[in-house]
Amino acid sequence: MTDAPIFGEAHAPDLHVMTYNIRRRMRQNAPGSPDLWSRRQPLMRQLLSRERPTLLGTQEALPDQALFISAVLGPHYRRIGYGRNADGTGEGCPLFYDSRRLHLESWRQIALSETPDVAGSRSWGNMIPRIAVVARFVDVKTGEPLRVINTHFDHIARRARLHSAEQLAALATSSDEPVIVMGDTNTDVGTAPFEAIAGDAGPLVDAWTAAGVRLTPPWGTFSNYRTPKTGTKRIDWILVSPGIEVREAAINASRFDGAAASDHEPVQVLVRPRKALPAERTAG
Repeated sequence: MTDAPIFGEAHAPDLHVMTYNIRRRMRQNAPGSPDLWSRRQPLMRQLLSRERPTLLGTQEALPDQALFISAVLGPHYRRIGYGRNADGTGEGCPLFYDSRRLHLESWRQIALSETPDVAGSRSWGNMIPRIAVVARFVDVKTGEPLRVINTHFDHIARRARLHSAEQLAALATSSDEPVIVMGDTNTDVGTAPFEAIAGDAGPLVDAWTAAGVRLTPPWGTFSNYRTPKTGTKRIDWILVSPGIEVREAAINASRFDGAAASDHEPVQVLVRPRKALPAERTAG
């Protein structure tokens, strides 16, 4: 496995965006299991240290895992988001950003439910709380605004996934600023939740299919530590508003001596606002 990054640190006006279900630390694992957090930590350190996304949306992160990622990324990165339970504990969807590129204007965490402002609330058949972190940034280098939503849909209830997608689609259309929605949706592209937010009638587009260049095969994003395969489900998405150009996309199936850092593959894109293009071309 080469140490070269797929993207590495992005330079203005480009932003490197990654969504990554890092797999929560489990209390009990068999000795030698690929799921052991102690075995996966150095692998994740290698992957994140070389890729250094401008924006990293994670899922399933317990507080100690979020702290670990903050330490890996370094002092220029900031973190927002907390646990999904009513008291703010438990696994969450923390969003990490490079403060040298992005200034945080505002943020909130909502429940994916009929009462989004009630922490820990559940609706539509999901047995555990599901959340989204919603933030507004301004690019320090270009002055462009950007709204970002990082989420994790329910793994059992189809109705909950559909209503969650509809809820986030409504959020995406509530502003005319560029929007990125990313996360583990626990459902494939082309399903009803996907159509609700990124289909013909949805407000967003699938960054993978919109990309000018795709740098990797179309791996399925849940490999469960096995060898990555094409033709399997792509349940981890990055969706963007039409005002964002997706220059390149990748599904990072890196292995380190045959081992994976998580049971999911991170999805990465290099994006830029379209209105930054004329200046870029003139400068060239």
